[in-house]
Amino acid sequence: MNLNKKWFKLDNAGKLYSSTISSKATTIFRISVYLKQNININILEISLKNTLKRYPYFKVRLKRGLFWYYLEETDKNIPIQKETYYPCMNFNFKKSKSVPLRILYYNNKLSLEMSHVLTDGNGAIEFLKLLLAQYFEIKDQIKINIPSDIQISEETEDSFQKYYKRKIPGIKIGKTAFHFSFKKNKESIYSVTTAKIETDKLLKKSKELSASITELITALQINSIIEIIQKNKYKKRPVSINIPVNLRNIYPSKTMKNFFISITPTIDPRLGEFTFDEILQYTKNYIRQNTDKKYLNPIITRNVKNQKNILFSIFPLKIKDIGMPYIYKIFGEKNYTTGFSNLGILKFPEQIQKNIEEIEVIPPPSEGNLIKSALITNGKYTYLTFGNLTKDEQFETTFLKNLEKLNLNYELNTTKNKEKYPIFKLNDKKQKNNSTNIILEFQKKFHLN
Repeated sequence: MNLNKKWFKLDNAGKLYSSTISSKATTIFRISVYLKQNININILEISLKNTLKRYPYFKVRLKRGLFWYYLEETDKNIPIQKETYYPCMNFNFKKSKSVPLRILYYNNKLSLEMSHVLTDGNGAIEFLKLLLAQYFEIKDQIKINIPSDIQISEETEDSFQKYYKRKIPGIKIGKTAFHFSFKKNKESIYSVTTAKIETDKLLKKSKELSASITELITALQINSIIEIIQKNKYKKRPVSINIPVNLRNIYPSKTMKNFFISITPTIDPRLGEFTFDEILQYTKNYIRQNTDKKYLNPIITRNVKNQKNILFSIFPLKIKDIGMPYIYKIFGEKNYTTGFSNLGILKFPEQIQKNIEEIEVIPPPSEGNLIKSALITNGKYTYLTFGNLTKDEQFETTFLKNLEKLNLNYELNTTKNKEKYPIFKLNDKKQKNNSTNIILEFQKKFHLN
């Protein structure tokens, strides 16, 4: 540890993520904003520097301690890169000592990619808001009111530790869930499919069914997976959806670190046939009950107690790096089929919103859950994105058909869309992560050669 530089402890979730990073589980998620004009790189560079002054604890690198990783401030600049490969792929920040954050652009698309080592979706959204505010203040010579008071102590606190209650019993681990057996893409290619849905129509349908958007989309996903099990005659196992809950909506926290826990609504098809109405009713009851403090506190207790365990704490970091991925797989991803994150409504000041065409959030890839999804609402539209490490699109296709059955139409955007995603070129010397293999696979899959 360099005593001349500031350093920050990892939060409860960050400690886990830092030891589970791999090419297939990168811990990196993305939020993209499509502007009405192409990105001005010079203005963006200045905007990024100003934003990092406000959030200095994001300009850090991951360092190894004897027992845990930690974050240390760095003088290393964060380069703004042209997007040239698939989203959310590993950029080896753990080994290269670079910042676990990157900014990418492609024509009018600005993408923020962050590792969960640093923060969660809420933290990334706040960072993106200020970055865009800085960008348009410079570009349009205007003033945009974004709160900018620095509150380092509150924003860097580990809220898991703050709201941990030792005397509350922890929650038990669930049963092994159904997992997709689809063939994986080579080189961990992460294909993306985004459905653009009219927010008003989605809200209207949710209200008709007396459900929230999260409850409706979750029920549709469970129903779709059960259909896939039945169609392919897979062995029946519980279908479980991992749903992160933003704890800032429940506890008075201002942290910019990770502060979420996951709940897992589960339907077991071995118990018999379930109608969609039955699945939806169960999902509504489960989510509403399990987002109450009385049910969240035991999950926080379990997570914190596990890391406070004296036997586990004294293991050197090298041992944790070997054991944590295994523990995460057995006690985490093994117990759910897929993950679904709803980042809620993203509101920008009018000076920013008028410059935005579309938005997209992409969940981090995961070896244990090959297909994951994330949803975000901005203005007139809601965007539901599937990230897929496999060659099979049954889940996306089945889900979208079920969406149509509810008279919810959508526009589709995928990594096949040349206007929104770059076409990889073999002569691009800046390619990373075994890029030649990635490009050849991309061209083969989408018939570009």
